[in-house]
Amino acid sequence: MAYPPRSIPPLTTGLILVCIVTSWLSGLGSNIGRIAPLFISSYFDSGLAEIMAGEIWRLLTPIFIHFGLLHLLFNILWLWDLGGAVEVTENSWKLATLVSIIGIASNLAQYTLEGPLFGGMSGVVYGLLGYIWMQQKYNTRSRISLKKPIIVWMLAWYVICWTGLVGPIANMAHTAGLIVGLAWGLSTSLSRNMRT
Repeated sequence: MAYPPRSIPPLTTGLILVCIVTSWLSGLGSNIGRIAPLFISSYFDSGLAEIMAGEIWRLLTPIFIHFGLLHLLFNILWLWDLGGAVEVTENSWKLATLVSIIGIASNLAQYTLEGPLFGGMSGVVYGLLGYIWMQQKYNTRSRISLKKPIIVWMLAWYVICWTGLVGPIANMAHTAGLIVGLAWGLSTSLSRNMRT
């Protein structure tokens, strides 16, 4: 665990609860119609009709949709660890901003390159990994840290997902999330170091 176990991060806890409730409502993806207002359902050539009609929440809310128990458990465990670390060592607003921007970027990448009907928090999880990794590596005042085996394991899993051995995976979301997290972590680290 990357933060003190007695600290209960409220936003992280809330995000996890929303993932659990959404997964329960959709029967872990078997009854997707019940949560249709949460995902982007039309293909790119429609010009993002739902978003253009004012349903802008759909840019973010696919992060709460999960398609299986392992998918859900994997994401909420990593969200608890990585999101909780950011929330406890920095603050809830920082985590909310990271989750929102990484979530929208990873969802748009997945949608644009692969099409509609996707979901999961893993793009955000990989974004948080990238952010924390760069913070601990380049921010001399960072209080967040991850053990090297965790970073190696998550990057190995990222590569395994690209092989297709584990079924359909939102690889574009993982990639976009990781890139945004790495860039954000690096840029804020260097900027903080220049001010000290």
